[in-house]
Amino acid sequence: MGAQFVLDNSVVMTWCFKDERDRYAASVLDSLENGEAIVPAIWPLEVGNVLLAAERRGRLFQTDSVRFLSMLSGLPILVEAEGAERMFREILALAREYQLTTYDASYLDLAMRLALPLATRDVALLKAAKKCRMRLYAPRTN
Repeated sequence: MGAQFVLDNSVVMTWCFKDERDRYAASVLDSLENGEAIVPAIWPLEVGNVLLAAERRGRLFQTDSVRFLSMLSGLPILVEAEGAERMFREILALAREYQLTTYDASYLDLAMRLALPLATRDVALLKAAKKCRMRLYAPRTN
């Protein structure tokens, strides 16, 4: 098995929208051929919310969303269960400390707890990860 890392939704959603794709996100996707990503419990809801918003704005059709979700379900992405107590205490405190949303703090918290690098394109999350000396995921490129 290849690398294990925490995968932020800011990377995942670039795989859905052609105009948002970049080399980093494509490399992260390629690394899932031999690697494994871990996401917090909030992730499926975040993906669904972005897809619904894009459908409502006419950026995607429902068939595009279904196709994208099918592609995601075939990837080695593990959803880490999270209790409400941790969300109310640790993740909320982390969000306050690093000026993040609780959603973004859940990715940082997961990376910290599992001591795994974080794959993200989110500027605030990148800044927070660097501040607390978390490793950022750097996929190998061919």
